[in-house]
Amino acid sequence: MTAAPKSFFVTRIVLISLVIFAGLFGNIKPAMAQSADTGGVTFTSIPTAADSIAMHKQMQTTLQKTKSALKQVQAAATQASTESAGKPKSLWEIFIAGFLGGLAAVVMPCIYPLLPLTVSFFTKKAGSRAKGIGQSLLYGLSIIIIYVGLGLIISGLFGSDALNALATNGIFNIFFFLLLVVFGISFLGAFEITLPSSLGNKLDANADKGGIAGIFFMAATLVVVSFSCTGPIIGTLLVEAASKGDRLGPAIGMLGFSAALALPFTAFALFPSALKSLPKSGGWLNTVKVCLGFLEIAFALKFLSNVDLAYHWNWFNRDIFLSIWISLGVLLGLYLLGKIKFENDSDTDHVSVPRFFMATLVFAFVVYMIPGLWGAPLKPLSAFLPPIATQEFDLSPVPGNAASGGTPTKTSSLIKKYAANYTRIATRGLDAWYDYDQALQVSKELHKPIMIDFTGFNCVNCRQMEADVWTDSRVFNHLQNDYILLQLVVDDKAELDPSEQFTSTYSGKKITTLGGKWSDLEASRFNANSQPFYVLLDSDGNMLTDKNGVAIPPSPANYNVEGYLKFLESGISAYQSAQQAKK
Repeated sequence: MTAAPKSFFVTRIVLISLVIFAGLFGNIKPAMAQSADTGGVTFTSIPTAADSIAMHKQMQTTLQKTKSALKQVQAAATQASTESAGKPKSLWEIFIAGFLGGLAAVVMPCIYPLLPLTVSFFTKKAGSRAKGIGQSLLYGLSIIIIYVGLGLIISGLFGSDALNALATNGIFNIFFFLLLVVFGISFLGAFEITLPSSLGNKLDANADKGGIAGIFFMAATLVVVSFSCTGPIIGTLLVEAASKGDRLGPAIGMLGFSAALALPFTAFALFPSALKSLPKSGGWLNTVKVCLGFLEIAFALKFLSNVDLAYHWNWFNRDIFLSIWISLGVLLGLYLLGKIKFENDSDTDHVSVPRFFMATLVFAFVVYMIPGLWGAPLKPLSAFLPPIATQEFDLSPVPGNAASGGTPTKTSSLIKKYAANYTRIATRGLDAWYDYDQALQVSKELHKPIMIDFTGFNCVNCRQMEADVWTDSRVFNHLQNDYILLQLVVDDKAELDPSEQFTSTYSGKKITTLGGKWSDLEASRFNANSQPFYVLLDSDGNMLTDKNGVAIPPSPANYNVEGYLKFLESGISAYQSAQQAKK
């Protein structure tokens, strides 16, 4: 569990002090008034049995107030730590993706040959090794400043709300899909994406001025000149960061990218002799570029799948997605073996050992994906693939009791609202509901607690939870038998009936879509906007509380099966205790 911040402990101490102060000294003023009326004569009152009972009740009231304050603060702190649990992980993921992208950019044809040239320039021009190292460090820092500045501009232009909207907007997802396909085709060698040559010439002229400004313009020249290689990687990274919906995402991504890009320039300036161990430039650089082109095209399919799910087109199934990935994998393997050549490839009469092993890994990955065409879960890929409910031909078993032919649980006869919208993300074997009011009604009818699953069509963490955690037989059985599963899809673009549209009291925005309705519910009531987000409720819509009366905090994505199982079982125990108390 995330440690509570210092402010939590300070707040708790202050609240406890205020409550005790109010309880113990709340009667001082009346006592003083009584003393004033008696002309300064002090009377000693002898407590009676009734006074002792009243004092005891007052002390009990004070203790109850103290406990209540503690519970409120603890619940608020726990909820705050729960809501923030997923965000650092998301930013770290963006940073690592950026760092890996930067390492890939280093071995591109536009940058790799510049390594020895740039390092030798600093070591020779500086006159001394110490000065050369200092200039190289400034050069690396300038690269980081330029790219992070780009990320901050993107963040400033859009903001977190706009980034969230972009992540689920059909037009922009189609735009991202086409953009990444263009980037991929560029890497395959069909054309190059470059910035105006005049810009590079102007920066190069300023780089000759020398000093700190000259070093900065040298770094800017590298950024412009290498754009044909780095542009597609940067574009992909910014798209991925934007799809996370985090305001700092683009800046963090660019920090990782630029750090990896600047690292070799600085490292080789510190140890110039290590340059001798670098492989010579050659056709292998273009091979790296082409391989990244295949990956760009494969990655682009995710955005097309997002649009297909959110707008209910229902034609881009999991089978089709996998078939395209398998085909791309086969073509990439054949390329690595030299059976396919592109325009910028060098002629070779043999396959190198590294290319042979890379081709082996690619073909192994293709073989791994093939069973997915018949419903194999492919858990490591579950976050990227369309939901398994879109599979046309699924031979995979249903987890839990349903797989063993167990007795089916009692279900409600109500006709589910909105169910037709979600057949493509439904989990086979689970009887999910999709309307809040209906879930409350079913909960009262079947005497089961509710688990709200705030989810989304485009939520990769949701798909990973469903594939990796929900498939555990114990978790699945709890969801199937012990809960009313309420799935509220926050990015559903289906229009609400005009009579159901409203203006949010939380955000002030007009809510016109079904997804907007559930997103507003999550934000206004539970102060959260990330998915997945799991909340446990009783039949009246109140959050379930433990034996101490503290609300069970909602859970974000938790890939630890035992931890998630404990969360579910705490809700079942709380609901059963509450039901027994009513009898």
